[in-house]
Amino acid sequence: MSVWQGYLQDASDLYQTRYVPGAYIGGHSIGIIAVDLAYPKLPGNVANATTFPFPVLYKKVSFEIEQLFNGDPALEEMIVNAARELEADGVRAVIGACGYFAHFQKHVAAAVDIPAFMSSLCQIPVIKMGLKPGQKILVLCASGESVNQEFFANVGADLDDCVIQDIGSLDSFAPIRWGKTALDNRRLAEDLAAVTHKAAAEHPEIGAILLECSDLPPYAYEIQRATGLPVFDFISLIGWVHHAVVQKRYFGFL
Repeated sequence: MSVWQGYLQDASDLYQTRYVPGAYIGGHSIGIIAVDLAYPKLPGNVANATTFPFPVLYKKVSFEIEQLFNGDPALEEMIVNAARELEADGVRAVIGACGYFAHFQKHVAAAVDIPAFMSSLCQIPVIKMGLKPGQKILVLCASGESVNQEFFANVGADLDDCVIQDIGSLDSFAPIRWGKTALDNRRLAEDLAAVTHKAAAEHPEIGAILLECSDLPPYAYEIQRATGLPVFDFISLIGWVHHAVVQKRYFGFL
């Protein structure tokens, strides 16, 4: 039997043992709920599909971003319905493209039959586990004033384990924060590097960095270069979830 015949046989076995519903699309492992905001979405941004080496499917939700920052209960039904629609379209896991979707983590996880990780903040308990006792996580947030212990508790995180750095007030972040169509990418990269370098110097207990905002992964390299610390973000979360829901066979030799 040739390698190709063997592959076809594997596929045949799969479809004989697993019910595969008909659908108008297929092959999207990750479903992403994205807020309808108009500003440049660079490669690396969760809302830029070229960021990922695998197919993703987006579902748009429309409301003011301040409502999400504040966890407005009026958004719950819309967000839950978006997750259910993505599940119906065949995705294997749901992600929210803003850290403040953490307000609705428990609601979405309870409403769908696939894994839901609505915020990059879901990684905090795992990151903390890998640090020395007393070390903390520097969390870069788009709206620092919206962060409190109740908010962190939605994803099983403890605010005491973190140092919060608000970046929403940076002038260079304003195009993202307030939805403008011009972005000085170099300036924002330099500002984020400077802010994180300063925070790490002032807080030697910081052992890792987490980027709350789904717009920040394009700058993770500069942030790591400025601090020398591990940097976690939405892309590390999505890659981890994708690996879990789309396992592949390994090939090689002994």
